[in-house]
Amino acid sequence: MTPARIDSRLDARLVDAYLRRLGVGQSAWPTFDVLRELHLRHLQMVPFENLSVHLGEEIVLEERWLVEKVTKRRRGGFCYELNGAFGALLSALGFEVTRLAARVYGEEGRLGIPYDHMVLVVRTVDAGEWLADVGFGAHSHYPLRWEARGEQEDPGGLFRITEAGADAAGVKSGPGRSAEAADLDVVRNGVREYRLEARPRALGDFVAGAWWHRTSPGSHFTRSLVCSRVTEEGGRITLSGRRLKVTAADGGSEEQELVKDEEVLEVYRERFGIELERVPEVRAGDSGRTG
Repeated sequence: MTPARIDSRLDARLVDAYLRRLGVGQSAWPTFDVLRELHLRHLQMVPFENLSVHLGEEIVLEERWLVEKVTKRRRGGFCYELNGAFGALLSALGFEVTRLAARVYGEEGRLGIPYDHMVLVVRTVDAGEWLADVGFGAHSHYPLRWEARGEQEDPGGLFRITEAGADAAGVKSGPGRSAEAADLDVVRNGVREYRLEARPRALGDFVAGAWWHRTSPGSHFTRSLVCSRVTEEGGRITLSGRRLKVTAADGGSEEQELVKDEEVLEVYRERFGIELERVPEVRAGDSGRTG
């Protein structure tokens, strides 16, 4: 893959604020161990959420704006925001970072719109390239080895990066189309999650996709309300509308329906660190999707 390093414009103050949000210190070298820690801490501390869609807030795909949303406003976001901010941080810390576009698999295996999702490929100084994705909701807790095509075990599931058109085990089912030759599928627990275009992209390339997800009746983000993060114990906590679900690392879960607005606002504040003046309301229905 042709390198296309993100030239982050973050100043030292914003970098320090970001690291404080994650609860980690400044690193001396952009190593895999550092990337691994930052990836997990991001999933634990910065929630995957689409509250801006339902609060009427602006979504701006500019590095500084995204980082200030995470640091000053202490919010999360969806893929473009989370991976956009994380990529800026990693670049400022000395990692070589490339943005890639992906299309998410939906019902009956249909692929979503172009620029449906954004992920990062991160080069470390000691362990090569890694697929980093802190913006897909329920996904891998740690980066996935970019060039590996075998199974990769992770607390979030069993993952595989495979050529587009191959089955879940990585076996090509046919010659495929030449246009897909460089494309890759990310598979989790035997199910395709998204298809990657293995060619570098700029942050501005995703503006149309972000607009579609923020405004279209066909977007699950306009039809659902979700706030979700990985817990320190390795499970997941998710607030879908007024339904609170806590899942343990072993798969056991508890659910609770929140009735009062005060209860909802308290969960946002105490469990996600998000201060809201009012309860966001979903436009039409709540699918509760977390990815």
